[in-house]
Amino acid sequence: MFGVFGKRNDRVTALGRMVAALAFFSISISTSFAAEPIKITAARVWPAADYTRITLESKQPIGFKHFTIENPERVVLDLENIELSNTLSQLSAKIGADDPYIKVVRVGRFKPGVVRLVFDLKTEVKPAAFIVKPIGDYGHRLVLDIYPAKPVDPLLALLETSNAMDAAAGMSAPTKADKAAPAPSIKPEEKLAKVEEEKAVNPRKAKGKDPLDLVRIVTIALDAGHGGEDPGAKGARGTFEKDVTLSIAKRVKAKLDEEPNMRGFLVRDGDYFIPLGHRVVKARKVSADLFVSIHADAFINPEARGSSVFALSENGATSAAARWLAKRENEADLIGGVNLDVKDKYLKQTLLDLSQTATINDSMRLGKAVLGELGGLNKLHKAAVEQAGFAVLKAPDIPSILVETAFITNPEEEARLTDDDYQDKMAAAIVSGIKRYFAKSPPLAKPKLAKN
Repeated sequence: MFGVFGKRNDRVTALGRMVAALAFFSISISTSFAAEPIKITAARVWPAADYTRITLESKQPIGFKHFTIENPERVVLDLENIELSNTLSQLSAKIGADDPYIKVVRVGRFKPGVVRLVFDLKTEVKPAAFIVKPIGDYGHRLVLDIYPAKPVDPLLALLETSNAMDAAAGMSAPTKADKAAPAPSIKPEEKLAKVEEEKAVNPRKAKGKDPLDLVRIVTIALDAGHGGEDPGAKGARGTFEKDVTLSIAKRVKAKLDEEPNMRGFLVRDGDYFIPLGHRVVKARKVSADLFVSIHADAFINPEARGSSVFALSENGATSAAARWLAKRENEADLIGGVNLDVKDKYLKQTLLDLSQTATINDSMRLGKAVLGELGGLNKLHKAAVEQAGFAVLKAPDIPSILVETAFITNPEEEARLTDDDYQDKMAAAIVSGIKRYFAKSPPLAKPKLAKN
C-alpha cells in the first residue's frame, strides 16, 4: 500500500517539477522578448516659426522621459529600451542651420537600456512631448514639439510683412527727421491701426481691373490644408495635397497683396502641421475678415473630378458626400498629431457652440461668389455650396469657406494641380470670388484690431 502511494507521489513530484520548469522557461522566453530593444523606424523634423516638431516612429510603443536644462538651454529626451540605430544617430543631420530653435542634436547611449537625445537650443523654449497611436500609414509615434518660451505673435508677423511691402512700394519712406526722432513704444495693434489708416488714404494701385473701393484694409486668412506629418490626400503620381494647397495659398496671398486695401495672411507658410482649432485661433488673432481653407479633393474612384466649395452647417451635412468629406478633413488632427492632454482656454473659448447663423449666411455668400469664379476655370463637382461640420470653419465671427480646388486622385486633375499656370489661374479665380463678395458685402469698421 505504502509503495503504491510512494510511486504516485514520485510521479506527482516529477510532474510538478516539469510544470515548474516549463513555466520558468516560458517566463524566460517572454522576458527575453520584452527586453528586445525597440527599433526606431523613422525620424522626421518639421521646423517652423511657430514651433519645431521632431517625430520618432516605431512598430511598438515608445517609453520616454524629457526635461530641460538651463545655462546653456537644452532639452533632454530619454528613450527607454531603444536600439541605438542609424536612424537615431543621423537625426542631427536633419536639423537645418535655419531651424529657429535647435542648434544641434547629440545622440548616445546614456546607460543600459536608455538612449539619450540632447537638443542644444538657440533660445529659451517650452517643450511638449506626447504619444500618438497608430493611424493610417503611421505606426506608434513619439512627438516632441519645441515651442518658443514666448509664443510667436501672428499680428506682429503680419505687421512686419505689411511694413516690408510698404517699403518695397515706397509708400512710407522715412524722412531724416523721422530717423532722428526716437520711436515711441507702441503696441502691435496700434502700429497696425496706423498702417491701415495710411493705406486707406494712400492705397496701393491695383494691377487688375475694377478695383474695389474699400473703406479700410481687409485681411483674408488663407489656410493651406494639412502639412507636416499630415500629407493629406495623395495622387497617383505621388503628389501630396499639402504641397499643392500651400503653393496655391501663396499665390492667392500674392494676388491679394496687389489689391488696394486687401491683404492675405498665410495661416501655414511652410511644411508643418497646425491643429485645426489653432488655425481658427491664428485667423482671429489677426482679426481676419474672411477665412479661406484651400484643399484638394480625393475619392476612391479616380474618375471623380471637379471643384467644390463648402461652408459650416449647424444642422448637419447637406449631403452624404459632404458629411464624409467633413469627417475625413476633421481627422487631420489624428494624423498630424495633437497633444490631447493640453487644455487650451483660448481655443475652447473660440470654438464655443455659439449661434453662428449670421456668419454662416455670410459664408454661403462668399462660397457662392468663389464657386462662380471656379466654374469658369474647372468643371464643378457640385453646382451649389455644400455644408457640413468642418472643424476648421468654426470661427464664430469670421465668414469661412473650404475650397476643394480639384480631385488630386483624378490623374488629369492631379497633373493640372501641379502645373504653375493652372495654380495661378486657380488663385486668380479665388481672388476674383473674394472681390465679388466684398463688392456686394462691403466690410464694416472694426472697433478692435486684435482679439486677445
